[in-house]
Amino acid sequence: MAADRIPPHPDPRDVPLQQVLEALIEPARRTIVEQLSAGPSDIPCGGFDLAISKSTATHHFRVLREAGLIRQYYAGTSRMNSLRREEFDEAFPGLLEAVLWASVREAGLRVPGVA
Repeated sequence: MAADRIPPHPDPRDVPLQQVLEALIEPARRTIVEQLSAGPSDIPCGGFDLAISKSTATHHFRVLREAGLIRQYYAGTSRMNSLRREEFDEAFPGLLEAVLWASVREAGLRVPGVA
């Protein structure tokens, strides 16, 4: 049954700040969050532009899910990923936006309104 395949998703309000920061400090995980944030729709695990092995990617998805940042579900045989932005922003107001803006600045991209 499909419900048996859905991994547990903690309420972001129950996740310690330390766990969230550890999840977001890793570059591959930030890339996953950035790509989910930039897109209009959910992305399957194999649809990310990551230069890491499948098993390493699986680990990073688990860390992000356990930190309350992403929701995973199945659509057919694909495991889909969505950013839990609204829920996460309620638990940690402004944190995700600050991390995303910092990543853009570090990449040397020009962001309107940011020095």
